[in-house]
Parts: sequence; structure tokens; C-alpha cells
Amino acid sequence: MQRYKVTFMYDGTDFAGFQRQPNKRTVESVLTKVVNKMAKNPTPAIVIYGSGRTDAGVHALAQVAHFDFPFLIPAENMRKGLNSMLPMDMEVLKVEEVAADFHARYDVSGKRYLYRMDMGEFRNPFKRNYTGHWKFPVDLKKINVALQDLVGEHDYTSFVASGAQTRTFVRTIYEATCHIDEANHELVFEFYGNGFMYNQVRIMVGVLVEIGAGTRPVHDILRLYEVKDRRQARRTVAAAGLYLKHVYYQGEDPEHPTKLPQHQR
Repeated sequence: MQRYKVTFMYDGTDFAGFQRQPNKRTVESVLTKVVNKMAKNPTPAIVIYGSGRTDAGVHALAQVAHFDFPFLIPAENMRKGLNSMLPMDMEVLKVEEVAADFHARYDVSGKRYLYRMDMGEFRNPFKRNYTGHWKFPVDLKKINVALQDLVGEHDYTSFVASGAQTRTFVRTIYEATCHIDEANHELVFEFYGNGFMYNQVRIMVGVLVEIGAGTRPVHDILRLYEVKDRRQARRTVAAAGLYLKHVYYQGEDPEHPTKLPQHQR
């Protein structure tokens, strides 16, 4: 058996998220079907292990998964073979032969997410599947001050949707930035941390745009850490604007080389 690490992108619009679900089209189920077809549908079936889940409508610029294949195929041939069978809303960017103990999920040291927020007065029909929407004026300086309150190790209980399956809500955010893309009239947020929980990025962005609009105090994030109450964060912005940009593994980022501890997965 040869273990392969695959890096791939997908348009999440027509997927019911990453994780396999009965009678629903998911990223995991589509990739699993194609990999097994390449292997002539072996028994037992090949299982796909992803770096983590994305929700319905969320996109990925560089998701990672691994699987064990029953015979050796050169990595580049594997990439071409998978892409020849995958649907138009998925593409494998890279395939690597890895050691048998590599794990796409448990070896992750960090993830980087991007959020695009269209600032048009009305929702652009050509952007509706690829951006969130916020029509109110925002003060970018206020947002960038607030972003610094997100950086560091914190208990993000107020920023996690109910239903999150995790032992602790403590995570570390290494970087949090926001800039205005003038050409596309968008606010662009980027977050890099050792792990993110269910809806966490979308809830954080919802708080940040309210701070930018002046409907929350600039340092309200500090209060939200203390109250540990999801309801007080209020808004969850649209899934369409969220992109998994990069998954880091040990050795890829010398500044943050440690993978997420077992108790925080």
C-alpha cells in the first residue's frame, strides 16, 4: 500500500460540506468515489482522511487529504488521473507520496482562512456564491485595532456555533488581518491559527464588521472572551465568502512548527 497526500481546491457552492452525509453530495464522497474507481473498486473500499471539515457553501483553495492506495502510481500520474474523473468544481493541485505514518488531520500545525466581503449597496448576483455582503460603511482602522484582540491564545467560546465537537474552545491565532480590495470593492479578512472551530471564522468576521460599522465598541472582543456566550456575538456571516487558503504541516512554517495538541482537536 502507498499513502498519498493530495492538495486540492473546490468550489463549495454545490457541495453539502466536506464530510460524507447520506444522500448528499459532499467533497469527501465525490473524492472517495473517484479514488476507488481508479483502484478498480477494491474491497474494503479506500477511505479518505481530510485535514478537516468545511461547511456547506465554503470553498477551498488548498484542502489536504490522504489515502492508502493498493498499488503504486507515480504522483504526477495520480494527479492527472484524478483530475480526469473529478467534476468541474474540484481540481487536484498536487499529489505527494508520503510515509505510512503521515496523517492529513492529526499532523496539521495550522490553517489559514480567507474571507471576502462584498461592500456593494446591493448583493451582486455574480458574487453571491463567492462573497459575503455588507452594505454599511466601515472604518478599517477600527477593524484593524480589533483584530489585534483576536491574536494570541484565547478561549473562543463566544465565537463557536452550537454543535461544535471539541474538547476545549481554546485556540491560538497567529495572524489576523484585513484590507480593502479597491478593484473588487471588497473587505478581505485573513486568519492564521493552529485550528478553527465550527463557524468560528464566520462569527469573528460578523463581530468585526459590526465594530467597523460602529455598532460595537472597538475592544468588544475582550468582553466576549469573558462572557463566553455565543448569543452575544450574534451574527454568522454567509458561508459563500469563506475560503480555506492553506493547511500547514510540521516543518512548513518555522515560526509555528507545533501541531495542534490532541486535547484541542
